[in-house]
Amino acid sequence: MKDKDLAPLSKADIISRLELLPGWKHKSNKIVKTFEFASFTDAVQFISQLVVFCNSLDHHPDINISYKKVRFELTRFSVGGKITARDFTVARKIEDDFGKYSGKKNSR
Repeated sequence: MKDKDLAPLSKADIISRLELLPGWKHKSNKIVKTFEFASFTDAVQFISQLVVFCNSLDHHPDINISYKKVRFELTRFSVGGKITARDFTVARKIEDDFGKYSGKKNSR
């Protein structure tokens, strides 16, 4: 199967994978986390740089912006709003990119 990362994960798999993503939570068939940025501009720029990656995976997370805070809610709508391995791929990318952002911010 070409898109084997789109199979819905079991609750046990979700819990196990969340252990590798500190701060991410399982709520209402989504994995969610809120990140805080130095400014609204930084928050929007961070989201903008994720667009190409997300489009390349055909994954379009729900993103809520509240001034300097960005909440990501990841689920796969095409499989009935279930959590898949692809959601965790996107979460890992968000974490990695936020780590780079935080490093730049702290090195100023």
